[in-house]
Amino acid sequence: MEAADETLFGRLVTILREEKDNWYYVETDYRYTGYIHGDYLLIDREKADEWDRDANHIVKWGIIDVMKEPKYQSYSIKLLTRGAIIQLTGNINKNWVEIIMPTGERGWVKKELIGNRIRPGKVEKELRQKVVDTALAYLGTQYRWGGKTPLGIDCSGLTSISYLINGVVIYRDSQIKEEFGMRRISKEEMKPGDLLYWPGHVAIYIGNDKYIHSTGASGGVVINSLNPDHADYRGYLVKIKEIGTVF
Repeated sequence: MEAADETLFGRLVTILREEKDNWYYVETDYRYTGYIHGDYLLIDREKADEWDRDANHIVKWGIIDVMKEPKYQSYSIKLLTRGAIIQLTGNINKNWVEIIMPTGERGWVKKELIGNRIRPGKVEKELRQKVVDTALAYLGTQYRWGGKTPLGIDCSGLTSISYLINGVVIYRDSQIKEEFGMRRISKEEMKPGDLLYWPGHVAIYIGNDKYIHSTGASGGVVINSLNPDHADYRGYLVKIKEIGTVF
């Protein structure tokens, strides 16, 4: 057994079947499957759909505490990571906002640590830059197989979360899946935000011959170059298998 993926707090999954001891076999919107304990699921489909419709904010900071009261001198009731989907109650206390979780539990977070949830439909130039900026926010994050948060992330975790946070679902793996809107392009067509694929590895092109990726060889998320004249050039990653874009 291995941890091949981790879903984000507040996102919908499809329950495929119930297993023993309150475990459920589920599928994500990018068709990854795995097991989640019932304690971490909102089983009621109607309530889950209602939650997804009304939860219009996300955590934009790397890791945050949800506090019981609107002050740091209170205590944390939940730890959330970047990309977690949350719903606001409308209650405000100075620069604190109250959130409600799928379970109905309420807590407080600093207003500047959250942002608007992005739904599909952004223009290309803006989306490309948002994808690059999101990926750069994970710079220095440790490598973790199957990870997809600032606590630890792998190569396809970085590429998929950088799009997911910006409202676009791509396949969470180091291969092109055309059914997710990813198409192959030439190196001459490559622009920031496009994906570079090697056998078993994937990265995001950020422009000027540079790409960002999460690699066990470096211990985490780093920037490297395709240009042999650059100090951060990696010869063994120069032969790209293919390049993909959703644009």
